[in-house]
Amino acid sequence: MITIMTEQKQSTSADETSLAREAAVNADAFAELYRRHITRVYRYHAAHTGNVKDAEDLTSQTFMAALEGIRSYRGDAPFAAWLMGIASKKRFLFFRGRRPEVPIEAALQIPSPSLPTDKAAMSRLRIESISRALKQISAERAEALVLRFFGELSMAETGRVLNKSEAAVKMLVSRGLQDLRERTSLALEVEK
Repeated sequence: MITIMTEQKQSTSADETSLAREAAVNADAFAELYRRHITRVYRYHAAHTGNVKDAEDLTSQTFMAALEGIRSYRGDAPFAAWLMGIASKKRFLFFRGRRPEVPIEAALQIPSPSLPTDKAAMSRLRIESISRALKQISAERAEALVLRFFGELSMAETGRVLNKSEAAVKMLVSRGLQDLRERTSLALEVEK
């Protein structure tokens, strides 16, 4: 099972590398990369800004910068990590000189019509609790958690964005999750 998942991830990474190379001359290829990554980039920015308008603006800026710089993508790292590196730089420029608010609930405001009211309410409480806790932990651990879970990056991809080894990211995520558990009153559950 793990081997199959690794092969699929490698196949997706190779596919995205090819798409990125083609995107330098073909708008349809870039449009496909955009469709694949729009949600993760938006959630990343929404998690940091807590504001739909700012998250949309930063997402737009991220993809414009990616389009302008697509020829510089060499394929030595997964496209998602390269793109989230751009998103991280755009976020840094946005927050230069001011402390970011991190209301995570904004990052998950993609409605699900199939979610029953009681589960939606419980989910909202859980998100609010996590949001408060993220503001209380170290910025480095919070960033690793946001990249990993909201940006949907692997440990290795998160490491590339943060300029850290995969082992260092695993430690940041592990300690960040422990910090969150200590600061939240609700049990954190990983959905299956």
